Amino acid sequence: MEIAEELPEDPEFCSMIDRLREEIGNAEGAVPAAFEELAGPLGTEELHRALTAPGQPLWAREIAAFRLGLAGDPRAFEALVLLLNHRDPERCVSAAHALTRLGDPRTARAAAALATNELRVAYALLPVRLLAGLRAPESVPALVAVLRRRLAPGDPHWRVGLACVEGLGALGDPEARGVLEAALPHPRFGGAAREALGRLGDRG
Repeated sequence: MEIAEELPEDPEFCSMIDRLREEIGNAEGAVPAAFEELAGPLGTEELHRALTAPGQPLWAREIAAFRLGLAGDPRAFEALVLLLNHRDPERCVSAAHALTRLGDPRTARAAAALATNELRVAYALLPVRLLAGLRAPESVPALVAVLRRRLAPGDPHWRVGLACVEGLGALGDPEARGVLEAALPHPRFGGAAREALGRLGDRG
């Protein structure tokens, strides 16, 4: 089955293709024909072969995994999770979008594991945002745990902490009240924490 029909309507797909075309052109001087093929009307089996074939460049695996994710093919899951924790934030954005569309029940658990891994906290921003968007049972405990660590004096990963505060406010779970109150004195989190607490209202 070909799955290209909806792709021109997906802004994240168009953004990814533009980014990768520029990336490949800058590195190699020309965009290979295989790139255009992967961006065109391919079926899920062809995309899966492109994802798993040995020696494939990262851009090919990214396109194949993204498109399989949008098609709801669970074979994209592991590749998308790896991309979600990539050092390049734009790849993380694309992976988070595809994982949301994929709807795999393993996604929240994987995102929570990535977000709470202190060895990879520098790359935790998109897993944190994905958790907030998923509104899964794993979301609040993971965001609370990550935010508590970001409250340590001098912690450099304040963007991750701020994303936790904003996510907890959006989720509106009373279980977050304690850590949000602890975040009030923080110079970067205080305003967002007050807003998040206001969204909790009198619940809990």
